[in-house]
Amino acid sequence: MKKPILGITMGDAAGVGPEIIVKALSTPEIYDISRPVVFGDLKIMERAVKIVGADLRCHAIQDPADGIYERGTIDVVDLDNLPADLPFAKVDGRAGKAAYEYIERACHFAMKQEVHAIVTAPLNKEALNLGGVHFPGHTEILGHLTGQKDFSMMLTSPKLRVIHATTHIAYRDVPQALTKERIFKVIKLAQETLQLMGIEKPRIAVAGLNPHSGEHGLFGDEEETKILPAIQEAQAKGWDVSGPEPPDTVFHRAANLDEFDIVVVMYHDQGHIPIKVLGFDSGVNVTVGLPCIRTSVDHGTAFPVAGTGKAKPDSMMEALRLGAQMAKVKFADLLKD
Repeated sequence: MKKPILGITMGDAAGVGPEIIVKALSTPEIYDISRPVVFGDLKIMERAVKIVGADLRCHAIQDPADGIYERGTIDVVDLDNLPADLPFAKVDGRAGKAAYEYIERACHFAMKQEVHAIVTAPLNKEALNLGGVHFPGHTEILGHLTGQKDFSMMLTSPKLRVIHATTHIAYRDVPQALTKERIFKVIKLAQETLQLMGIEKPRIAVAGLNPHSGEHGLFGDEEETKILPAIQEAQAKGWDVSGPEPPDTVFHRAANLDEFDIVVVMYHDQGHIPIKVLGFDSGVNVTVGLPCIRTSVDHGTAFPVAGTGKAKPDSMMEALRLGAQMAKVKFADLLKD
């Protein structure tokens, strides 16, 4: 079987994205499992190689088909849209606009199945907006570029996986945004995505929204009117789904007692907090429900250490591993020798 091509977007050039990419691509393992290509700026990647002190060279290309894909060489689809001396650790609209363009170009090739998974380095949302790109983040950008509206965010770590029914909205808007149809869709996305990850029969827990999962309506009725009906529909399909589970215990049961493979969460921080407590440096963000695979680091641009060479590549490594694993399953026929 041929190795999948991973399209790595460089992220915000004022942050740590280029450095963690260089560190990850300095490891032979990534070339053993994939053909990595960076969508970014050659000058910025060469600067990152010097900062990190890696024994690598950068090779400019315009099409992933032209990549060398061998250890010691970083293939870069060079958009050439930033100055070599772009300042570190400063919000810059030029970097925000460029970061969007890297995603756009990677998505172009992914939609043609010439890139088998997109792996993203971090964005800066303020820089995006200064650059004229008005999206909350990667998830919404990729939904826009692929024409999809029914997608979700999944976070994975070595001990826990979560998938979100809602993400970047105010807490006061969460109850209204939650519907039986949306919750069922996210359960379905969890089922399908974990199978891509190699889990044939996923064990899915669905967290409640309210304290103690509402105590049968005492603290709110969303569990009875929205969450439970979605669970029952999923169970009718033969899926292993349980809940609504009390949010204060379900993550312990998934992470430490191995009762579940994933937890469906109702809002942003309900999922993000346990993931970042348990695996801050090794978390991976997966956008599910898109026509293409997308994995990402689960951290920001880390401006305080940008340009120092100190940023850890752990999350990027995990994102590359997971992207390669999912692409091998999804494109098994296409990657046959």
